[in-house]
Amino acid sequence: MGPTQKLLWKLYVGVIGAVTTVVAQRLVKVAWKLVTGNEPPSPTDPETPVLEAASWALASGIGVGVTQLLTQRMAARHWGKEIGHETPDAGRIKFNI
Repeated sequence: MGPTQKLLWKLYVGVIGAVTTVVAQRLVKVAWKLVTGNEPPSPTDPETPVLEAASWALASGIGVGVTQLLTQRMAARHWGKEIGHETPDAGRIKFNI
């Protein structure tokens, strides 16, 4: 796979990932408001209880993380069908230390 396809893959996943992350953040905010009846807390506000700030961080992290996972899997499947090649990262294990 050439450098052009690698660049296209990164752009493809990057754009889709950015859009779905924004949507996921908004959905998590709406879900928080439905469940708690309050606006999401500001983790940097000293008046916000630590448990509430940590709960919000956990909920938003899980919501965005799961969305990114599903988006990347969907993009990889679509890439394989349309382009006819595996994604540039397929079959590789990366360790960032």
